Amino acid sequence: MANTEISATRGSFLRLSRLRPPYALITLALLILLWEIGVRAANVPSYLLPAPTAIVAVLEQQMNLFAYHAGVTLFEIVAGFCIAVLIGVPIATLIAYSDMMDKAIYPLIVGSQTIPKVAIAPILLAVFGYGISPKIAIVTLMSFFPVVVNSVVGFRSAPPEMLHLASSMGASPLQVFWRFRLPQALPSIFAGLKLASVLAVVGAVVAEFVGARAGLGYIIMMAGSNFRMDQQFAAIVLLSAMGMILFWIINLIEARVLPWHVSVRGHRGD
Repeated sequence: MANTEISATRGSFLRLSRLRPPYALITLALLILLWEIGVRAANVPSYLLPAPTAIVAVLEQQMNLFAYHAGVTLFEIVAGFCIAVLIGVPIATLIAYSDMMDKAIYPLIVGSQTIPKVAIAPILLAVFGYGISPKIAIVTLMSFFPVVVNSVVGFRSAPPEMLHLASSMGASPLQVFWRFRLPQALPSIFAGLKLASVLAVVGAVVAEFVGARAGLGYIIMMAGSNFRMDQQFAAIVLLSAMGMILFWIINLIEARVLPWHVSVRGHRGD
């Protein structure tokens, strides 16, 4: 009985010793504290730089307003991101498998990134109007490129020797794809998804800056014209939270799908 208790205590101690301090949260808390102290000590006007407590206060006072506009922006982000993934990964598969598709489509995809999305936004507004469709389209365009490029790199990363061996052992092309190419490509695909999740937030804000009647980008524009810096910072905080949560969700899915990969094991500290 005593040995069992000692083993349990030792196991609990080892688990606690593996826990890492939340360095990022500690750093963020220190920065916010310095921000609050600096604004109060220098007596900075709120229309120039609001204190963190003022930002929290405006979020509490106008919770319904921010919830509505955050919901609009979140829908644009998630819809555009999902469309980019559903279109980008199959196109990357075709590019990786077909030399003709590689030569015909891939250069166009790369070249399309030289066009500023801010320049495309007014054209989309003229075609689709001021509804939610052009915002989703811009988010899709922003998220599409990293998904395609990283997926292509992933599908091409499978060792040729392994593919030849699988084919020589009688595996069909579909079996080679599901059992060899896709597992090898998943780390690169998830890397593209993480980058796309951040760009999706940027795309939604860019779209709402150009023309919108709702959304956090619209709040930022209206608050700027009224010198409400507290509202602007509150909207920015919500946008940052959306991007971080989406990134965290993708990271969590990656840890579940790829527990064997070195990036996941290294992140866990194994």
